[in-house]
Amino acid sequence: MDILISIIALLVSSVFGWAVVEGVLAIARVVPEETKDDGDLVISPPAPAKKHVLRGGAVIGVLERMATTGLVIVGQAGLIAMVVAIKSLGRWAELQDDPAVSERFIIGSLASYLWAGIVGFIALQIIV
Repeated sequence: MDILISIIALLVSSVFGWAVVEGVLAIARVVPEETKDDGDLVISPPAPAKKHVLRGGAVIGVLERMATTGLVIVGQAGLIAMVVAIKSLGRWAELQDDPAVSERFIIGSLASYLWAGIVGFIALQIIV
């Protein structure tokens, strides 16, 4: 039964994590403010932003969530630091070029780790 719960947790973490990350990124987008001639503040709808998608991001996200959830389930949450380090070092050069991309990377990564950790913790509580 423990194995089945672990497999379900890994699937929930990896599959639904994408929606969680996309939702957090949508909340975090910046809406520019404009002022009308009469001094009233107007919130304009965001212009379609040029999306810079890091190559392999979706696959990396699935793998990082599976690793994070799995490490929590097996009681080795400290090793999540290794997952974070590997991902960050692998993206270092790309992240230095564009501050907007690095901000998106950080927000998405933190949302992904948080989701995976919560799913792993819930699975661990069910198992124990």
